Amino acid sequence: MKYRNTFLLLILMTGLIFGQVGSKHTITLDLAKKIAIAAENKAKEMKIDVVIAIVDEGGNLLFFERMDGAQLGSINVAKKKAVSAIYFKRPTKSYQQRISDGNNALLSIDEILPFEGGVPLNYKGNYIGAIGVSGGTPEQDGIIAEYASNVLREEEK
Repeated sequence: MKYRNTFLLLILMTGLIFGQVGSKHTITLDLAKKIAIAAENKAKEMKIDVVIAIVDEGGNLLFFERMDGAQLGSINVAKKKAVSAIYFKRPTKSYQQRISDGNNALLSIDEILPFEGGVPLNYKGNYIGAIGVSGGTPEQDGIIAEYASNVLREEEK
């Protein structure tokens, strides 16, 4: 009996020492392409040529598309919107509103781009990346990015 209790105690302690490995979801290239196709389709419906950038959870570019006719200046803007959304885990629209309300200190943070069009991608409670869209007005870019992010809701089913 004494040895059995000691053995059980050792098993429990081993679990505490070694812990457990967590699991998380990540964005794949195939999923990024699905999201980009949704964004492109929405942009075509709205008759806007945009740039679409999708980054992974670390802000690294995973997928990029520049529609025919999209302005060159939108290339860096789309990527920066995506990075801004994932780094701070919130849509870039929130920064735009906060700066409009007078919080200009946000402009001193390099990773923040305070224009609508960047949306974090959340899958089953995990931030797996973000999409950035640029080429229309900030509001149009936001509509397209938000629409495309809804692909994840379909994936969760």
